[in-house]
Amino acid sequence: MTAVFAQAPADSDLKSIPKNPRNGVAEILRMRRDPFGFSDARKAEFGDVSAMNAFGINLVTCSGPGAAEQILMNKDKAFANGPAWSYFIGPFFNRGVMLLDFDEHRHHRVILQQAFTPKVLKGYFDEMQPFIAEKMADFPTGRVKMLNQFKELTLDVALEVFLGVELPKDEADKLNKAFIETVRAGVAFVRKPIPPGRWWKGVRSRKVLEEFFYANIDAKRAKQTPDLFSVLCHAESDEGHTFTDEDVVNHMIFVLMAAHDTSTITMTQMAYHMAKNPQWQEKARAQAFEFGENLEYDDLGKLDVLDKIMKESLRMCPPVPAQPRMAIKDTEVNGYFIPKDTLVTVPQLTNHRDDEYFTHPNTFDPERFDRGEDKSHRFAWMPFGGGVHKCIGLYFGQMEIKTIMHHLLRGYEWSVPDDYIMPMDYSALPVPKDKLPVDLQRRA
Repeated sequence: MTAVFAQAPADSDLKSIPKNPRNGVAEILRMRRDPFGFSDARKAEFGDVSAMNAFGINLVTCSGPGAAEQILMNKDKAFANGPAWSYFIGPFFNRGVMLLDFDEHRHHRVILQQAFTPKVLKGYFDEMQPFIAEKMADFPTGRVKMLNQFKELTLDVALEVFLGVELPKDEADKLNKAFIETVRAGVAFVRKPIPPGRWWKGVRSRKVLEEFFYANIDAKRAKQTPDLFSVLCHAESDEGHTFTDEDVVNHMIFVLMAAHDTSTITMTQMAYHMAKNPQWQEKARAQAFEFGENLEYDDLGKLDVLDKIMKESLRMCPPVPAQPRMAIKDTEVNGYFIPKDTLVTVPQLTNHRDDEYFTHPNTFDPERFDRGEDKSHRFAWMPFGGGVHKCIGLYFGQMEIKTIMHHLLRGYEWSVPDDYIMPMDYSALPVPKDKLPVDLQRRA
């Protein structure tokens, strides 16, 4: 007889969620090694909604775009972001916009949205474009580990566009290390600050970031400049609400982390797929040469080949692989009873490989976006989440990615051996274990 997670009320027509009886930590390790095989086996055994115990908590996975829509649109306000994400990243990204809910979230998001209006985005672009062009002109050649190069570049862009400061290399490296350690801390097995564990490193690194922002906040409040740090210091809602210093620091740490890592992961995936599928690299390069070396803001929407490559890369490997939520009252998903205080997760990494919505889902095929496969369900393709917590920086991220890749395509060619398969590490955000080494050469 299959074990159940929580018995559905006898007077309801709801089903009880089946529970995986195996050791939860071992199952998490299996999932990290092969999330797609693990998901297929779990769905075959238990169905689209099932529970398991890991790290002392019960975790209910709700697969499929129908469940994603129900949880993320959250029409009856049964699910909250803060209690769920706080379990994973709360000590490191305290009171970032993703960790707030309902009226408080709306209050903060309205102010934060002032930093991502089309007019402000164009200002970021005007700052970003010449900076990226200069950096890409000196991109290394030969045997290049693309993840490392993209990570360094996106941090440089973030320092320029988000912080508006120029830092010596040692201080930039210190910030970069702090961001990496804060991100990785959320999936630590030992969830206490015991040296030299991931959790301890995350707590330590959060302090490094706080000290940096507090040291610079007075100067940012004193003078308005085009960078995000200054915009947040001066942002005001229609009702006249502004951020406190603490709010600014919390949002800067969160937004900088989100922009830094997600763009890096996306570009690494794009570079890999264009190396494995050189015909797509050539298509994107040909279109890049239809535009000038330096793009105009309005050109970004016209790079449709690069856009499809980016979307398909985001489908095959969304930078944020799952969306956790906490049930704050008894509710249901797809007819299954979800009791209050249950941690549920929407697994978009594996949802994006559902053959009910995507033909040959394990194949890189940007043309599926011409066929509208991503529109087969409003939550079939959801790399930026959905509902009120949909990624606030998605347009900035796409702007940065397209600008960098435009310069890369015009200036360089890259390849990998025919038999190369990128080995992935899914233990935190998904990154290649080998940092994606390519043979990168400057175009004549």
